[in-house]
Amino acid sequence: MFDPRLIKEVAETKQAATIVQQLKSGKNVIITANPIIDDNDTSHGVVANVRDITELNALKEQINSLNQHYIQEINKYKIANKYIFSSPKSRDLIDLVIRVAQVDSTVLITGETGVGKDVIAQILHENSPRSDKPFVRINCGAIPETLLESELFGYEPGSFTGARKGGKMGLFEVANHGILFLDEIRELPIVLQVKLLRVLQDGKITRIGGTVPKQLDVRVIAATNRSLSDMVLKGKFREDLYYRLNVVPITVPPLRERVEEIPEFVNFFLSKYNKKYGMNKSIDARVISEMQRYKWPGNIRELENVIERAIVTSKGDVITDIRLRESDELDLDAIDFSTIQTEKGNKLKATLEVYEKRLLQEALKKYGSTRKTAQVLGVDQSTIVKKAARYNIPLRNK
Repeated sequence: MFDPRLIKEVAETKQAATIVQQLKSGKNVIITANPIIDDNDTSHGVVANVRDITELNALKEQINSLNQHYIQEINKYKIANKYIFSSPKSRDLIDLVIRVAQVDSTVLITGETGVGKDVIAQILHENSPRSDKPFVRINCGAIPETLLESELFGYEPGSFTGARKGGKMGLFEVANHGILFLDEIRELPIVLQVKLLRVLQDGKITRIGGTVPKQLDVRVIAATNRSLSDMVLKGKFREDLYYRLNVVPITVPPLRERVEEIPEFVNFFLSKYNKKYGMNKSIDARVISEMQRYKWPGNIRELENVIERAIVTSKGDVITDIRLRESDELDLDAIDFSTIQTEKGNKLKATLEVYEKRLLQEALKKYGSTRKTAQVLGVDQSTIVKKAARYNIPLRNK
C-alpha cells in the first residue's frame, strides 16, 4: 500500500522517518516507520504506522477556504491599511462596524485612549451609504467652551463682537447629508448638551443669533474614553443625551486584550516609518516578545510612537532594545512580601537577602528575560544571572 523504500531506509539508518503519500485509491496517508532495536543496538525489524489523513486534509482545505472567503468579504469594504483584525475580538468588532455602517443609527464608540476610535469612525463612514458625503470631525475637548457653540452651530451676521459680516456656517451644516464625528463627547459643556439633544431629536439647528431653524440630514457618531454612564451618575453628563447617543454602542478593545496583533502592528509601523525616513530597519523577535508582555496603557498610539522613536534613535539596522515608558517599571506595591518568613534573630543582611530573592522572583516572572529584568531594576544583566544562581531561581530565557 505504501512505498517500500521507507522500510529499507529506516532499517539501514536505524532512524525513524515519516512521509506523506497519496495512494492509487486517491487517499492521502501519513506513514511513520520506527526501527526495533535492542540494548545491543541490533536491529530486529521495522514497525510502520499508517494513518489516513484524507478527511483531515479535506477539513484543512475547507477551513482555509472559509478563512479566504472571510478575508475576501472583509476586503470588499474600505478598511485596507486602517485596521488590523486578526484576533477574534477584532474580527467581531469589524463585523459589527460593517453591519452598523449600513444604517443611520447614532453610534457611541468607547474605548481607552489610543485604541483607534477615530479609525472606527472613518470605517463606519467609508462603508456607509454616506461615503461620498462629508465626514466632519471635531474634538470637543480641543476647542474653548466659548467658541465651541459657534463651531458646531454657526452664527448669523452681527451676532456678537468680532463676528464675520456674512455669518458662519457651523460644522453641522458642513456635514449635511454626511457624518459628524464628535470626539471626546464627554467634554461637551452641559449648556451645549441641551442643544445637541434637541438637534438629535428634531434634526434641526439654529445658528447663534438666528431665529429660523434649519432642517439637516446628519448622522452623528460620538466617541469617549470615559464611561458616560458614570458621568451621568455624578451629574456631569445629561442622562437623556446619553441614551440618545448610546443607540448603538461600539467598544474598541485595548491592545493588551489582542496581543497576537502586536507583531502585525509592529511590521505595519516599521514599514511606515522606514519609508518616511528612508531607512530599512528591522526589529529583533525577542523585542517583540517583550512588547507582547507590556500592558500598553497608551494602546496603539503608544506603540506607534515607540516604533517611530526606535527607528530614528537606534544605531544599527536591527533594533535589539526598545525603552518602554516608566509605567513598565516593577510595581513594588503589587508584590506580596507579607508571606515571607524570616527566622527570629536574623541580622539585617540575611533579612535583606530574603526580600531580594522575592523581588528578583517577581521581576523575572513579570519580564521573562534577565536582560529586561536588569533594565527595569537598574543593574547589569550579569548581576541578575549571578543572583538568580545564588538563590536557585530558574531562568527561562537569558
